[in-house]
Amino acid sequence: MKKIMVVDDSLIVRVNLKKILQKQGYMVTEAANGQEAVEKYRIFRPDLVTMDITMPVLDGISSLQQIRTIDGNACVVMISALGQEIKIIEAMNQGARHFIVKPFKETEVINKIGSILEDKAEEQVNAFASK
Repeated sequence: MKKIMVVDDSLIVRVNLKKILQKQGYMVTEAANGQEAVEKYRIFRPDLVTMDITMPVLDGISSLQQIRTIDGNACVVMISALGQEIKIIEAMNQGARHFIVKPFKETEVINKIGSILEDKAEEQVNAFASK
């Protein structure tokens, strides 16, 4: 079972994403801010993280950077509101795999996350085969 961590300061967004992802069979944990996300990443070691860009305590980009120092292969998908294109570009430059714009549709979340996890699994198989 794939593990996903949903990071957002909005309880409503976390609950909605968790419901969507659990319906797809993913094990989901939550974090309400970037600092909590970094701490939980060390323990939970999720296959994928959805990360809000704008959060209190530690923003999404800073949290992404810290998670990538823990795990250089961390798979992080940024979630942002419209109008945050500059921050999305910065996050992608820091190693985010993709992004989802709020408000999001359930099918978009399912398709994007499923595709990213498939790509990640393929990368791991290829890396193992090349050894």
